[in-house]
Amino acid sequence: MKAVRIHQYGGPEVLQYEEAPRPKPQPGEVLIRVHAAGVNPIDWKVREGHLQDFFPHTFPLILGWDLSGVVEQVGAGPAAVGRFKIGDEVYSLPDPLRDGAYSEYIAVRESEVALKPKSLHHGHAAAVPLAALAAWQALFDTAKLEPGQRVLIHAAAGGVGHFAVQLAKWKGAHVIATASSRNHSVLRELGADETIDYTRQRFEDIAHNIDIVLDPIGDQTQERSWQVLKEGGILLSLVEPPSADKAKALGVRAAFVASHPNGAELAEIAEVIDSGNLKPIVNRILPLSEARRAHELSQTGHTYGKIVLRVKE
Repeated sequence: MKAVRIHQYGGPEVLQYEEAPRPKPQPGEVLIRVHAAGVNPIDWKVREGHLQDFFPHTFPLILGWDLSGVVEQVGAGPAAVGRFKIGDEVYSLPDPLRDGAYSEYIAVRESEVALKPKSLHHGHAAAVPLAALAAWQALFDTAKLEPGQRVLIHAAAGGVGHFAVQLAKWKGAHVIATASSRNHSVLRELGADETIDYTRQRFEDIAHNIDIVLDPIGDQTQERSWQVLKEGGILLSLVEPPSADKAKALGVRAAFVASHPNGAELAEIAEVIDSGNLKPIVNRILPLSEARRAHELSQTGHTYGKIVLRVKE
């Protein structure tokens, strides 16, 4: 099969579009013919070697842990897959410790797979799993968001942010979103009640009495976020663990959230999408052979929505 692999850590130039062995599904797995693969910051962070302590891999390695495609084969044996059949259109966030989806085929545990949203084609469905699960698991599983709460979402036009805005609004929250002004109209369409231009305004001067802060940026953004929280509020970071000591001193909570595979939650997300309450924003779709260009764009940090690689023509 064709795949994009790396044989060493480094810049975008280490991404090689080449022939690779086609995986074989084991019992409890499905083989998926990948139609599209989403691009996320974890991809280039792994590529550069920043996450070796968290995601140890061996070379050659196929990147990409966001996909939509069609079930091609199911694993045999006593633990054979029962939930999916050949021909099912599915999407997944697979185990990031295994080879990813920058490839024509991928073997995935059936527990990490769900039927894709009926209302989305593969190119848009592939933009959903990792980022939507990150938002879902942070807001609902960790923060236990309740209707009427005030939620501040940083980088709201980004991959995780634009899902978080919609999911928080769907649950009945008052949503405050930070982004550059060119993205404010889109964020209001997605449900943001207030928008803050981080290039001209200090969010801490505007946002107050916040129940939940979602931070996909870290550094000074995280540090400045403490002061906007109400007593008992929670700071959720997707990039670096917030200080437990600082949280305790301020009378608030803090959590580091890393999205993890969950087919059952992906099935719930598909229902929300098909009900019209959630949609992915896709910045652009590039062919798999242009994975280097996709990584370069992702690393600028200034793209809105998601970048997707088209695997099946």
